[in-house]
Amino acid sequence: MKKIAEAGELTSIEKGTEILRAGQFVKVIPLVQKGLIKVYTRYEDRELLLYYIQPSQSCIMSFSASINNEPSQVYAVTEEDTEAILIPVSKLDTLTRENPRLNDFFFQQYKGRYAELLDTIHYVLFDKMDKRLHRHLKDKIALKGENPVQISHQQLANELGTVREVVSRVLKKLEGEGMVRQQGNTIQVFKL
Repeated sequence: MKKIAEAGELTSIEKGTEILRAGQFVKVIPLVQKGLIKVYTRYEDRELLLYYIQPSQSCIMSFSASINNEPSQVYAVTEEDTEAILIPVSKLDTLTRENPRLNDFFFQQYKGRYAELLDTIHYVLFDKMDKRLHRHLKDKIALKGENPVQISHQQLANELGTVREVVSRVLKKLEGEGMVRQQGNTIQVFKL
């Protein structure tokens, strides 16, 4: 991984920075050192969270688009202040040929993201929104390491591929069941 660090540039990226958008050609592949990047897709006015890039992870969608010289199909935004090694796409071919462990790394990333995708499809098809929302909040707390978590109803709706009104109604139901407590833009989750 030392050669990867030498080939890339360690960069600090502020929370809320859009680092990739659909239709844009990928110029760099991020390898997150610290922080969190949200990767999502958008259709018309709806969004759906695909995955988070956590420390020691990278973006397989960017990797795939760059290898195939295709535009991105996803958006990526920093959800926390983030430090990442940005690996130029122009150096990726040489790096992957000279470092078989890098290929293994991306293969493992694909495998993990595929499993997450299957889980997401399962939850969308078979679970009710209250269960999906509660699970999503628990996952978000685990990622961020904070409970309560600061998040708006609109952001939750975007991440779950629904509308704000549905999230508000379901949160009220969960609050009545003692599973969450809302205060402003923070939500505390119980029964973790």
